[in-house]
Amino acid sequence: MKNGAASYGKCLFCNKDFSKSAITRHLSTHLTQRLKEDRPGKSFLIKVETDPRWGKTPYFLHLWVDGKATMGDIDDFLRGIWLECCGHMSSFTNPKQKRRGGMFDFFEAQELLMKDKMKDYEKLMEEANGEVPQSKKVKDVLYKDLKLNYDYDFGSTTSLQLTVAGEYAIQAREEIILLSRNEPPEIICSNCAKAPATQMCTVCIYNSEAFFCDKCAKLHAKTCPDFEDYSALPVVNSPRMGVCAYEGGTIDVERDVRR
Repeated sequence: MKNGAASYGKCLFCNKDFSKSAITRHLSTHLTQRLKEDRPGKSFLIKVETDPRWGKTPYFLHLWVDGKATMGDIDDFLRGIWLECCGHMSSFTNPKQKRRGGMFDFFEAQELLMKDKMKDYEKLMEEANGEVPQSKKVKDVLYKDLKLNYDYDFGSTTSLQLTVAGEYAIQAREEIILLSRNEPPEIICSNCAKAPATQMCTVCIYNSEAFFCDKCAKLHAKTCPDFEDYSALPVVNSPRMGVCAYEGGTIDVERDVRR
């Protein structure tokens, strides 16, 4: 990735580019203007980014979510645009509702899952871990300035933070609308330092050379026996890049790779 390269995204409403730090306020202005035009209801502007506890990244999303959607709908969207690779489990948690230590009876939880008692399982996890049931309506969970944690895959975990940037007394025109997404970061080939990288090597990720253009990827395959076998993954616009078997999303695919 280019050193010092700023993260920016395009506004769905006006098609203008804004920095990651400025676009949230800009989108809120558009939604406020729609209060006189759209049907009454309840909807939310949600900013999604990587969990700040793991450092800064260029990745972000802004979603306009209708209050009648479920938390499971948001989960499906995040999987589709950024995360899904092997059908891993996921969860939303409210850190302010998490019981100290997050202790619960593991065997009780397993038994509830085996007996398909999902409502009882969700209640147990909500009380112990602050986990938000995915069956709940968005309007019954979200409010302005709420921050939720989201984890996908409890092995090789990708952790996100959702911030409710605004609440509006109008319906969203669909359950979930993507209002902005960061443009694909410019990642240059580690070998030639000229062409854009299209592939990465998950075995060499902790070395200095792990990102390759198409030409240099062929050269790397000659020195890394694992590359053609399993360690080659595409460079994609997602915080899940290079993890597990992730190869890209099924939503907004035109911005999944740099063109």
